[in-house]
Amino acid sequence: MFDLPGSWVWDFWFADDGDRYHLFFLYASRALHDPDARHHRAAIGHAVSTDLVEWTQVADALVHSDAPAFDELATWTGSVVRHPDGTWFMFYTGASLTADGRNVQRIGYATSSDLLIWTKADGPVLEAREPWYEKLASGAWHDEAFRDPWVFADPDGDGWHMLLTARAPEGPVAGRGVVGHAWSPDLRTWELRAPLTAPSEHGFGQLEVLQAEVVDGRPVLIFSCLAEHATDARRDAGGGTWAVPAESLLGPFDVDAAYPLTDERLYVGRLLRRRSDGQWLLFAFRNAGEDGAFVGGITDPMRVEWRGGRLVQLAAEAVASA
Repeated sequence: MFDLPGSWVWDFWFADDGDRYHLFFLYASRALHDPDARHHRAAIGHAVSTDLVEWTQVADALVHSDAPAFDELATWTGSVVRHPDGTWFMFYTGASLTADGRNVQRIGYATSSDLLIWTKADGPVLEAREPWYEKLASGAWHDEAFRDPWVFADPDGDGWHMLLTARAPEGPVAGRGVVGHAWSPDLRTWELRAPLTAPSEHGFGQLEVLQAEVVDGRPVLIFSCLAEHATDARRDAGGGTWAVPAESLLGPFDVDAAYPLTDERLYVGRLLRRRSDGQWLLFAFRNAGEDGAFVGGITDPMRVEWRGGRLVQLAAEAVASA
Protein backbone atom coordinates (compact mmCIF):
# COMPACT_ATOMS: atom_id res chain seq x y z
CA MET A 1 0.00 0.00 0.00
CA PHE A 2 0.99 3.63 -0.41
CA ASP A 3 0.06 5.91 2.50
CA LEU A 4 1.28 9.23 3.84
CA PRO A 5 0.73 9.52 7.61
CA GLY A 6 0.23 13.28 7.51
CA SER A 7 -1.81 13.52 4.31
CA TRP A 8 -4.84 12.18 2.54
CA VAL A 9 -3.95 10.47 -0.74
CA TRP A 10 -6.56 9.86 -3.42
CA ASP A 11 -6.60 10.02 -7.27
CA PHE A 12 -3.44 8.72 -8.94
CA TRP A 13 -1.84 7.60 -12.22
CA PHE A 14 1.29 5.81 -13.39
CA ALA A 15 4.25 6.04 -15.74
CA ASP A 16 6.76 3.28 -16.52
CA ASP A 17 10.25 4.34 -17.63
CA GLY A 18 11.37 0.75 -18.26
CA ASP A 19 13.34 0.59 -15.03
CA ARG A 20 11.05 2.04 -12.38
CA TYR A 21 7.34 2.62 -12.03
CA HIS A 22 6.30 6.17 -11.20
CA LEU A 23 3.20 6.91 -9.14
CA PHE A 24 1.71 10.39 -9.35
CA PHE A 25 -1.01 11.14 -6.82
CA LEU A 26 -3.19 13.87 -5.36
CA TYR A 27 -2.62 14.63 -1.70
CA ALA A 28 -3.47 17.23 0.94
CA SER A 29 -2.66 17.68 4.60
CA ARG A 30 -4.79 15.97 7.26
CA ALA A 31 -4.41 19.21 9.25
CA LEU A 32 -7.42 20.40 7.23
CA HIS A 33 -9.45 18.01 9.45
CA ASP A 34 -12.31 17.87 6.94
CA PRO A 35 -11.45 15.44 4.10
CA ASP A 36 -13.88 17.23 1.78
CA ALA A 37 -11.60 20.28 2.01
CA ARG A 38 -8.75 18.35 0.41
CA HIS A 39 -9.92 19.10 -3.14
CA HIS A 40 -9.08 22.79 -2.81
CA ARG A 41 -5.61 22.03 -1.44
CA ALA A 42 -4.50 19.27 -3.81
CA ALA A 43 -0.94 19.02 -5.06
CA ILE A 44 0.53 16.28 -7.26
CA GLY A 45 2.97 14.08 -5.37
CA HIS A 46 5.38 11.51 -6.78
CA ALA A 47 6.72 8.13 -5.65
CA VAL A 48 8.78 5.41 -7.37
CA SER A 49 8.92 1.61 -7.16
CA THR A 50 10.53 -1.38 -8.85
CA ASP A 51 7.88 -3.92 -7.76
CA LEU A 52 4.59 -1.94 -7.50
CA VAL A 53 4.36 -2.80 -3.80
CA GLU A 54 7.11 -0.87 -2.02
CA TRP A 55 7.11 2.84 -2.86
CA THR A 56 9.60 5.62 -2.13
CA GLN A 57 8.29 9.18 -2.10
CA VAL A 58 10.36 11.71 -4.06
CA ALA A 59 9.95 15.43 -4.75
CA ASP A 60 6.46 16.60 -5.69
CA ALA A 61 5.64 16.91 -9.38
CA LEU A 62 3.31 19.93 -9.53
CA VAL A 63 1.54 22.48 -7.34
CA HIS A 64 -1.00 25.17 -8.15
CA SER A 65 0.11 28.37 -9.88
CA ASP A 66 -0.08 31.89 -8.50
CA ALA A 67 -3.25 33.79 -9.42
CA PRO A 68 -4.43 34.65 -11.95
CA ALA A 69 -4.12 31.21 -13.57
CA PHE A 70 -6.36 28.38 -14.71
CA ASP A 71 -4.79 26.18 -12.00
CA GLU A 72 -4.63 28.79 -9.24
CA LEU A 73 -6.80 26.74 -6.87
CA ALA A 74 -5.33 23.24 -7.26
CA THR A 75 -3.79 20.73 -9.64
CA TRP A 76 -5.99 17.67 -10.14
CA THR A 77 -5.94 14.31 -11.87
CA GLY A 78 -4.13 13.57 -15.12
CA SER A 79 -2.00 11.08 -17.03
CA VAL A 80 1.54 10.77 -18.38
CA VAL A 81 2.73 9.75 -21.85
CA ARG A 82 6.05 9.87 -23.65
CA HIS A 83 6.57 11.66 -26.95
CA PRO A 84 8.67 9.81 -29.58
CA ASP A 85 11.45 12.36 -29.00
CA GLY A 86 11.75 11.15 -25.39
CA THR A 87 9.93 14.05 -23.71
CA TRP A 88 7.47 13.09 -21.01
CA PHE A 89 4.13 14.93 -21.00
CA MET A 90 1.93 15.15 -17.94
CA PHE A 91 -1.61 16.27 -18.72
CA TYR A 92 -3.48 17.47 -15.66
CA THR A 93 -6.61 19.27 -14.51
CA GLY A 94 -6.30 22.88 -13.44
CA ALA A 95 -9.00 24.03 -10.99
CA SER A 96 -10.14 27.57 -10.27
CA LEU A 97 -13.15 29.23 -8.63
CA THR A 98 -15.58 31.78 -9.94
CA ALA A 99 -16.51 34.84 -7.88
CA ASP A 100 -19.47 32.96 -6.40
CA GLY A 101 -17.31 30.00 -5.39
CA ARG A 102 -18.14 27.49 -8.10
CA ASN A 103 -15.48 25.31 -9.65
CA VAL A 104 -14.23 25.47 -13.23
CA GLN A 105 -11.86 22.86 -14.67
CA ARG A 106 -9.50 23.12 -17.63
CA ILE A 107 -6.71 20.98 -19.05
CA GLY A 108 -3.04 21.89 -19.05
CA TYR A 109 0.23 20.04 -19.37
CA ALA A 110 3.81 20.00 -18.14
CA THR A 111 6.91 18.42 -19.68
CA SER A 112 9.95 16.62 -18.29
CA SER A 113 13.05 14.85 -19.51
CA ASP A 114 13.32 12.54 -16.48
CA LEU A 115 9.84 12.35 -14.83
CA LEU A 116 11.28 14.20 -11.82
CA ILE A 117 11.45 17.89 -12.77
CA TRP A 118 8.38 19.26 -14.55
CA THR A 119 7.87 22.52 -16.42
CA LYS A 120 4.34 23.78 -17.00
CA ALA A 121 3.21 25.03 -20.38
CA ASP A 122 1.69 28.50 -20.53
CA GLY A 123 -2.04 28.34 -19.88
CA PRO A 124 -4.62 25.66 -20.58
CA VAL A 125 -4.86 23.76 -23.86
CA LEU A 126 -8.51 22.66 -23.55
CA GLU A 127 -11.70 23.73 -21.81
CA ALA A 128 -15.39 22.84 -22.05
CA ARG A 129 -17.13 24.38 -25.03
CA GLU A 130 -20.67 24.39 -26.34
CA PRO A 131 -22.52 22.85 -28.11
CA TRP A 132 -20.96 19.54 -27.09
CA TYR A 133 -20.15 20.16 -23.43
CA GLU A 134 -22.02 21.66 -20.49
CA LYS A 135 -20.81 25.01 -19.17
CA LEU A 136 -21.18 26.35 -15.66
CA ALA A 137 -23.92 28.75 -16.78
CA SER A 138 -26.35 25.85 -17.17
CA GLY A 139 -26.76 25.82 -13.39
CA ALA A 140 -27.38 22.08 -13.38
CA TRP A 141 -24.27 21.19 -11.35
CA HIS A 142 -21.98 22.83 -8.81
CA ASP A 143 -19.03 22.64 -11.20
CA GLU A 144 -18.06 22.84 -14.85
CA ALA A 145 -16.82 19.29 -15.36
CA PHE A 146 -13.88 19.02 -17.72
CA ARG A 147 -11.12 17.04 -16.07
CA ASP A 148 -9.12 13.82 -15.62
CA PRO A 149 -7.40 13.71 -19.04
CA TRP A 150 -6.47 10.19 -20.18
CA VAL A 151 -4.05 10.50 -23.13
CA PHE A 152 -2.87 7.71 -25.44
CA ALA A 153 -1.39 7.30 -28.90
CA ASP A 154 -3.78 6.62 -31.76
CA PRO A 155 -3.70 2.85 -32.45
CA ASP A 156 -3.20 3.54 -36.17
CA GLY A 157 -0.46 6.11 -35.67
CA ASP A 158 -2.65 9.18 -36.28
CA GLY A 159 -1.60 11.47 -33.44
CA TRP A 160 -2.92 11.29 -29.90
CA HIS A 161 -6.31 11.07 -28.20
CA MET A 162 -7.55 12.43 -24.91
CA LEU A 163 -10.57 11.09 -23.02
CA LEU A 164 -12.13 13.47 -20.50
CA THR A 165 -14.63 13.55 -17.65
CA ALA A 166 -17.28 15.91 -19.04
CA ARG A 167 -21.04 16.50 -19.24
CA ALA A 168 -23.46 17.05 -22.09
CA PRO A 169 -25.54 20.26 -21.96
CA GLU A 170 -28.84 18.38 -22.30
CA GLY A 171 -30.44 15.18 -21.05
CA PRO A 172 -31.25 13.94 -17.55
CA VAL A 173 -29.16 15.96 -15.09
CA ALA A 174 -27.93 12.88 -13.22
CA GLY A 175 -27.20 11.10 -16.50
CA ARG A 176 -25.32 13.82 -18.41
CA GLY A 177 -21.88 12.39 -17.81
CA VAL A 178 -20.11 11.67 -21.10
CA VAL A 179 -16.72 10.57 -22.37
CA GLY A 180 -15.25 13.81 -23.65
CA HIS A 181 -12.81 13.61 -26.54
CA ALA A 182 -9.97 15.66 -28.04
CA TRP A 183 -7.24 14.92 -30.60
CA SER A 184 -3.70 16.20 -31.12
CA PRO A 185 -1.07 15.73 -33.82
CA ASP A 186 1.84 16.48 -31.47
CA LEU A 187 0.66 16.57 -27.80
CA ARG A 188 1.05 20.38 -27.71
CA THR A 189 -1.91 21.58 -29.77
CA TRP A 190 -5.34 20.07 -29.23
CA GLU A 191 -8.60 19.94 -31.16
CA LEU A 192 -11.77 19.48 -29.11
CA ARG A 193 -14.15 16.93 -30.59
CA ALA A 194 -17.66 15.65 -29.91
CA PRO A 195 -18.11 13.28 -26.95
CA LEU A 196 -17.83 9.55 -27.57
CA THR A 197 -20.98 8.75 -25.56
CA ALA A 198 -24.39 10.32 -25.00
CA PRO A 199 -26.35 11.15 -21.82
CA SER A 200 -28.74 8.44 -20.62
CA GLU A 201 -31.55 7.72 -18.17
CA HIS A 202 -29.45 4.73 -17.07
CA GLY A 203 -26.21 6.70 -16.95
CA PHE A 204 -24.07 8.72 -14.59
CA GLY A 205 -23.67 12.36 -13.65
CA GLN A 206 -19.93 12.08 -14.10
CA LEU A 207 -17.59 9.42 -15.46
CA GLU A 208 -14.54 10.21 -13.32
CA VAL A 209 -10.94 9.24 -14.10
CA LEU A 210 -11.53 7.46 -17.39
CA GLN A 211 -9.07 4.87 -18.69
CA ALA A 212 -9.27 2.83 -21.89
CA GLU A 213 -7.08 -0.25 -22.27
CA VAL A 214 -6.84 -3.49 -24.21
CA VAL A 215 -6.65 -6.09 -21.43
CA ASP A 216 -5.62 -9.54 -22.62
CA GLY A 217 -6.85 -8.76 -26.11
CA ARG A 218 -10.20 -7.19 -25.10
CA PRO A 219 -10.86 -3.43 -25.07
CA VAL A 220 -12.42 -2.06 -21.90
CA LEU A 221 -13.22 1.38 -20.49
CA ILE A 222 -13.18 1.98 -16.74
CA PHE A 223 -14.35 5.02 -14.78
CA SER A 224 -15.60 5.86 -11.29
CA CYS A 225 -18.86 7.31 -9.99
CA LEU A 226 -20.46 7.42 -6.55
CA ALA A 227 -24.11 6.43 -6.12
CA GLU A 228 -25.08 9.98 -5.17
CA HIS A 229 -23.90 11.23 -8.58
CA ALA A 230 -25.71 8.64 -10.70
CA THR A 231 -29.24 8.24 -12.05
CA ASP A 232 -31.93 6.55 -9.95
CA ALA A 233 -31.56 3.46 -12.14
CA ARG A 234 -27.96 3.11 -10.91
CA ARG A 235 -28.20 3.96 -7.23
CA ASP A 236 -29.27 0.53 -5.98
CA ALA A 237 -25.99 -0.85 -7.34
CA GLY A 238 -24.03 1.64 -5.23
CA GLY A 239 -20.93 3.32 -6.55
CA GLY A 240 -17.25 2.68 -7.09
CA THR A 241 -15.20 1.85 -10.16
CA TRP A 242 -17.19 0.72 -13.20
CA ALA A 243 -16.23 -1.21 -16.33
CA VAL A 244 -17.79 -0.64 -19.74
CA PRO A 245 -17.85 -2.94 -22.76
CA ALA A 246 -15.88 -1.43 -25.65
CA GLU A 247 -15.18 -2.26 -29.27
CA SER A 248 -11.91 -0.31 -29.35
CA LEU A 249 -9.98 2.27 -27.35
CA LEU A 250 -12.23 4.90 -28.93
CA GLY A 251 -15.47 2.96 -28.53
CA PRO A 252 -18.23 2.64 -29.17
CA PHE A 253 -18.71 2.48 -25.39
CA ASP A 254 -21.98 1.04 -24.06
CA VAL A 255 -22.27 3.05 -20.84
CA ASP A 256 -25.76 1.64 -20.20
CA ALA A 257 -24.08 -1.76 -19.86
CA ALA A 258 -21.53 -0.57 -17.28
CA TYR A 259 -21.01 -2.96 -14.37
CA PRO A 260 -19.22 -2.54 -11.01
CA LEU A 261 -15.55 -3.48 -10.82
CA THR A 262 -15.31 -2.31 -7.19
CA ASP A 263 -17.78 -0.99 -4.62
CA GLU A 264 -17.55 2.41 -2.91
CA ARG A 265 -14.85 1.20 -0.51
CA LEU A 266 -12.41 1.44 -3.44
CA TYR A 267 -12.49 4.34 -5.87
CA VAL A 268 -10.63 5.53 -8.97
CA GLY A 269 -9.54 2.13 -10.21
CA ARG A 270 -6.44 2.18 -12.42
CA LEU A 271 -5.23 -0.61 -14.67
CA LEU A 272 -1.51 -1.23 -15.18
CA ARG A 273 0.29 -4.01 -17.05
CA ARG A 274 3.21 -5.38 -15.06
CA ARG A 275 6.37 -5.30 -17.12
CA SER A 276 7.91 -8.55 -15.81
CA ASP A 277 5.13 -10.96 -16.78
CA GLY A 278 2.47 -8.99 -18.66
CA GLN A 279 -0.08 -9.46 -15.88
CA TRP A 280 -2.77 -6.78 -15.72
CA LEU A 281 -3.26 -5.29 -12.27
CA LEU A 282 -5.88 -3.05 -10.67
CA PHE A 283 -5.12 -0.36 -8.11
CA ALA A 284 -7.55 1.95 -6.34
CA PHE A 285 -7.62 4.38 -3.45
CA ARG A 286 -9.37 3.48 -0.21
CA ASN A 287 -12.47 5.65 -0.23
CA ALA A 288 -14.85 4.61 2.55
CA GLY A 289 -14.09 2.82 5.81
CA GLU A 290 -16.39 0.68 7.94
CA ASP A 291 -17.95 3.85 9.36
CA GLY A 292 -18.39 5.38 5.91
CA ALA A 293 -15.73 8.03 6.53
CA PHE A 294 -13.09 8.87 3.95
CA VAL A 295 -9.88 6.82 4.33
CA GLY A 296 -7.36 7.70 1.61
CA GLY A 297 -4.24 5.85 0.52
CA ILE A 298 -3.61 3.54 -2.44
CA THR A 299 -4.09 -0.23 -2.38
CA ASP A 300 -1.62 -2.95 -3.20
CA PRO A 301 -2.04 -4.30 -6.75
CA MET A 302 -4.93 -6.69 -7.43
CA ARG A 303 -4.96 -9.05 -10.37
CA VAL A 304 -7.78 -8.81 -12.90
CA GLU A 305 -9.02 -11.33 -15.43
CA TRP A 306 -11.95 -11.91 -17.76
CA ARG A 307 -14.74 -14.15 -16.49
CA GLY A 308 -17.99 -14.65 -18.33
CA GLY A 309 -17.29 -11.68 -20.57
CA ARG A 310 -16.64 -9.35 -17.63
CA LEU A 311 -13.42 -7.99 -16.20
CA VAL A 312 -13.22 -8.89 -12.50
CA GLN A 313 -10.76 -8.11 -9.72
CA LEU A 314 -9.07 -10.82 -7.69
CA ALA A 315 -7.74 -10.59 -4.14
CA ALA A 316 -4.56 -8.57 -3.64
CA GLU A 317 -2.90 -11.62 -2.07
CA ALA A 318 -3.02 -13.36 -5.44
CA VAL A 319 -0.31 -11.01 -6.74
CA ALA A 320 2.35 -12.49 -4.49
CA SER A 321 1.94 -15.91 -6.05
CA ALA A 322 1.67 -14.67 -9.64
